[in-house]
Amino acid sequence: MQPFIEFLSNNMIMSTVWVGLFVALIALTIKQKTAAYNVLSPNQATALINHEDGTFLDIRSRDDYKNGHITGSLHILPSEIKANNFGELEKFKQNPIVLVCKSGQTTPEYANLLVKAGFEKVSILKDGLISWNEANLPLVRKKKKK
Repeated sequence: MQPFIEFLSNNMIMSTVWVGLFVALIALTIKQKTAAYNVLSPNQATALINHEDGTFLDIRSRDDYKNGHITGSLHILPSEIKANNFGELEKFKQNPIVLVCKSGQTTPEYANLLVKAGFEKVSILKDGLISWNEANLPLVRKKKKK
C-alpha cells in the first residue's frame, strides 16, 4: 500500500486526472441508466420499428433529410419540438419513436422534450446516421434530375 500512496503523491496531476475520468465515467453510466429514453443500435432500432409499429423521427435539417433518410421516417425540425408543434407525430404518442440525427449528439435533448410532452416510448439511434451508414443499412435518396 505504501508504494501506491507514494506514487499518488509523486504524480498528483496524473492521479487527479484519472480520478476525474473515473468519476465522469460513473456519472455518464448513471445518467444513461436513468434516462427517460433508450439508446439503440441500428439493428435494435430496426427490430423495434418492425415489431412494435414504431417510426423513425429524423430531426436533421430539411436539406440533410432530402439528401438521404431512413425509409418511412418522419421529418421534424428541432425548433418544432421545442415549440411543442408535433403535427402528424401526435398520433404516435403510444408507439415507439426512434430519434435520428447526424451523429447522435443532439437527439438526447429532444428525446427528453418528447418524453415531457407525453410520448411514451422514446429512443435515440446511437451515433445517428453515422452508425446507420456504418451498418450498411439503406437510405432513401432524392433522385437527381438528368
